[in-house]
Amino acid sequence: MTFSVLTFDEKEGIFAAAAATGSLCVGGWVLRGDIESGLVASQGTSPSSFWRDDCLRSMYTGQSASEAINLAIANDSGRNHRQIVALDKCGTTSGFTGNKSVSHASHITEQNLAVAGNMIAGPHVLEAVKKQVSSDTAPIEQRMLNALQAGKDAGGDNRGLLSAALLVLSPNHPPLDLRIDYSSDPLCDLQLLLDQSKQSPYYDWLSEVPIETDRKRAPQQETLLTNK
Repeated sequence: MTFSVLTFDEKEGIFAAAAATGSLCVGGWVLRGDIESGLVASQGTSPSSFWRDDCLRSMYTGQSASEAINLAIANDSGRNHRQIVALDKCGTTSGFTGNKSVSHASHITEQNLAVAGNMIAGPHVLEAVKKQVSSDTAPIEQRMLNALQAGKDAGGDNRGLLSAALLVLSPNHPPLDLRIDYSSDPLCDLQLLLDQSKQSPYYDWLSEVPIETDRKRAPQQETLLTNK
């Protein structure tokens, strides 16, 4: 059904997540993040938005990724139909894959990196995603798209792909939250959207909105750009 990846750049303090699926609206269903909490990808045969949001809240209060997941899934009798990975603000990761998830379903967790998938061609899909993220030297947003492409090239979702999403949270840049909710080639369209987000006038406008390290940032000129 879905494969996803979460990562943390310790040096730059940047969190990044990406996901792709053979169904609609993967960004809305799967990915959530907060620069003061970390990242979560909640997916599966019957994904729980409550898991996703509960994990973020727990990590915000200082719980580790593992503790947050354990708290979220503890009283859920349907948990074996679900899958989740989380990455906390220290870069620690954890995951859970229910034993009723559609095969192949598994996850990989290590410091600063988590990869998960269900209804994918095999474990090699996740290994391909992990390898791409770990070895790529491109900017983090491009690295994440390259990782999705590597997953697709390795077999990806057994149904093909219909939607894809990218989330990047940086202390020195506005959030990047890009979603292709329905497309015959969502990775191509996501790449086009990413490229467009780096063009004027939109990119210029981003330099005038608040960021984590400057929450009062505003235009230095009297006239605002008219993007929004």
